[in-house]
Amino acid sequence: MYQIKAYIKFLSKASNQHGVHSPFVYNFVTKCLYNKTKFDAYKKLKQYKKELLQSNTVLQITDLGEGSKVLDANQRNVGKMAKTSSSSKKDSELLYRLSDYFKFKTVLELGTSLGMGTYALSLANPTSKIITIEGCPNTSNFAQSQLKNHHIGNVEFLIGNFSNTILTLQNNNFDFIFFDGHHNKEATIQYFEALLPKIHNETVFVFDDIYWSEGMTEAWEYIKNHNAVTVTVDVFLLGVVFFRKEQAKEHFKIRL
Repeated sequence: MYQIKAYIKFLSKASNQHGVHSPFVYNFVTKCLYNKTKFDAYKKLKQYKKELLQSNTVLQITDLGEGSKVLDANQRNVGKMAKTSSSSKKDSELLYRLSDYFKFKTVLELGTSLGMGTYALSLANPTSKIITIEGCPNTSNFAQSQLKNHHIGNVEFLIGNFSNTILTLQNNNFDFIFFDGHHNKEATIQYFEALLPKIHNETVFVFDDIYWSEGMTEAWEYIKNHNAVTVTVDVFLLGVVFFRKEQAKEHFKIRL
């Protein structure tokens, strides 16, 4: 019910590219978010999703985050997980366009899940260096096996809780960080602040499920108002954050 109300409120305030006056954001909206190109990678993403949906593999789940609103059991069927908690077709295609548009070279993903988002990011830039962190060993191992079958070789899989694993990262900075796990206000803010030392002027953060709950929306508002943040783009599914110092501080809600 909260998400339905939030979506109605979002639609009442959202616009398209015609409500955007910043050249940087206008180009981002028109050339990335609204890019209608039927990339060949979309077929691969569709096939990967199909394989997940048809999988009868059962995983013993260690859930360190907020869990699933649909799946409660510690033992979960991969097919059902893919249907309810894995990145949607729209999400994965958007991640692909983001990575293709900005040409990210160093990527960090918090929350591997079944590897749908990881696959999209890898397909967009096969030469990029991707680190993905997952709290559940069995889920991580499954995703690693799946991506290996699809000849993905530019991903480093780390297993552990985000807080501790972030501290072990050797990278000085990342071009892109995707926050897709532990949908909780306090945790989201904690990870955001822990990773701020690893940004540069062109770094992009993306937060998944910013309307998952009232707490997640409050975390999004906190992030928007942070002094380090200059521009945000809210597309309801995701929240995109920029740190470009040359940009005036502005917040946009864009209908996809």
